[in-house]
Parts: sequence; structure tokens; C-alpha cells
Amino acid sequence: MDKPSRLKRELHPMRDFIRESLATKRLTAAYDARPPYQRNDYIGWITRAKLPETQQKRLDQMLEELAKGDVYMKMAYRRRN
Repeated sequence: MDKPSRLKRELHPMRDFIRESLATKRLTAAYDARPPYQRNDYIGWITRAKLPETQQKRLDQMLEELAKGDVYMKMAYRRRN
């Protein structure tokens, strides 16, 4: 069971095309391991794009960053233990 979120930002629902891409690339666990604010930021950032090409570009960036594991929005990221 998920803990209630303490995010103060608007919560963005996971879209099917994002969920499917995570599953296809086998990055769902990497996504789930990120803090709630990062997951929410990624979803909002991707879905706010107006053009499908821009959404895809942003989705690709998220997938690449999750695969690398040490990047978040083009910034260095270190997972807390």
C-alpha cells in the first residue's frame, strides 16, 4: 500500500502511453524507486507538452535518465539510502 503523498504540487495522473513505455523498456521499478516529487514532475512535464513530438522527446529523456539512474531532469541525482 502506498504512503499518502506529502506533495504540495498538483498531482498528475499516470497516462497509459507513459506506463506502457516504462513497461516496454523495463524501467517501471526504476521509476517507482524515484521520490514522489520526481515521478510527479516527470509526468506533468511530459503531459504539458502540446505537440506529440515534444511529449515523445520528453518521454525519451525520462526513460534515458531512469536507465542511467544518476540523472534527473539533466541534473545529477544520487539516490538516498
